[in-house]
Order: sequence, then C-alpha cells, then structure tokens
Amino acid sequence: MKLFIIGFLSGIISGMGIGGGTILIPSLVFFTNLTQQQAQGINLIVFIPISFIALIIHYKEKNIEFKHAKWIILGGIFGAVIGSFIAININSNNLKKYFGIFLLFIGIYELFKK
Repeated sequence: MKLFIIGFLSGIISGMGIGGGTILIPSLVFFTNLTQQQAQGINLIVFIPISFIALIIHYKEKNIEFKHAKWIILGGIFGAVIGSFIAININSNNLKKYFGIFLLFIGIYELFKK
C-alpha cells in the first residue's frame, strides 16, 4: 500500500508537469531499503508511462510548442547520457546529498521567483 501511495502522489505531480521524481525518489529512499541509484532508476522506468499519458493530454489541450520541444529533447538526450554515467559512478550517499541540495535550491528558487 505504501508504494501505491508513493506512486499515486508521484503521478499527480508528474501529470502537472512538475516532475514526479521530486516525490518518488526521496520517498523510495526514505521509506524503502533502496539506494539512491536504484530509486533514480525506478523513477526513470516509472517516468515512461506517466509521461506518455501526460503527453497525450497536453497534446490534446494544445499545450505543446513543437518548435521549442525539439531543442529541449536533443539537449535532454545528451544530458541524460552524461548524467547516467555520472550517477552510476558516484557513491550512493554523496548522490543522495547532491540530490537533496538540488531540491533545496529548486525550493528556494520557487519561493522567491516572481
């Protein structure tokens, strides 16, 4: 039941376009025996069907500007390859700290943005 609730909350956040990994990854690390790398790997697998459904809905609502999307996709692919190699070669505890710092900076940014 715990994993269902984590998935449900992550799905809601993902559908909103915020990024379900901000809920999913910390929840999996804190409430299960998974390492940071395992949680991030699960997040990537979970991301595929969730993003596909959200993409269909946003496409129907005409919320996608394809002229911008192609460059973001190309950059994302390149960044994903580099990030994956970095993540598998970092100590799990350090990766957890880096991810926490990243979330902290994102949270601070969201508090103060106009």
